[in-house]
Amino acid sequence: MKVEIKGKLFEGIFVERINRFIAHILIEDEIKIAHVANTGRMKELLIDGARVIVRKVDSPNRKTNYDLVMVYKNDILVLIDSKMPNILLEKAFREGGIENFSHYDYIKREVNFGNSRFDIGLSNEHENILIECKCVTLVKNNNLATFPDAPTERGRKHILELIKAKEKGYRAAVFFIIQREDAVVFTPNRDMDKDFARAVKMAYEEGVEFYAYICSVTLNEIRIKKKIPVSIN
Repeated sequence: MKVEIKGKLFEGIFVERINRFIAHILIEDEIKIAHVANTGRMKELLIDGARVIVRKVDSPNRKTNYDLVMVYKNDILVLIDSKMPNILLEKAFREGGIENFSHYDYIKREVNFGNSRFDIGLSNEHENILIECKCVTLVKNNNLATFPDAPTERGRKHILELIKAKEKGYRAAVFFIIQREDAVVFTPNRDMDKDFARAVKMAYEEGVEFYAYICSVTLNEIRIKKKIPVSIN
């Protein structure tokens, strides 16, 4: 259950974030413009002087020549690419590597239900399941992973939509993929978005399943490491 990190990588120093999508990175004594592959705030990671890993991208259609893909938090390497959890999880499902999710014959990315589009759909002759996947980069000082790191009306909407899916007979699940390995438990970030946390609790009480997995991250790959407890208060 691993995905290779491809491309030519460089280490740099984070200087500043210009907006949600653009950051200035110091690479070999020159300021380079990099695309930030995650629209979350990541204030605890993207601090002046932080060691980062960027990927060189040569494309005539790009406005930037680099992607900001990893950040060092102390000695922990954190992958910030918000698209990676979907890729990791789909591969894990196809390889039968997720407990209680290996008996589905059909796997599809981006499945519509109601007014939402969910990341992954699984099915067999007896059951359909909708899966929402969240990228987690925030781990607090007590090894507590949490999401979101910014208010997310879209995230709340997806959780509430999964309640409706349960009412229609679907199995429904949310996976929080923590793209670092220093967390021991996960909980919704009530301090940041109490409405999202409230929706999670409501969905849990209605039978929506919640899972959290930490990942080991190196310069070469990201790998799903193990499941950790989910605390819903």
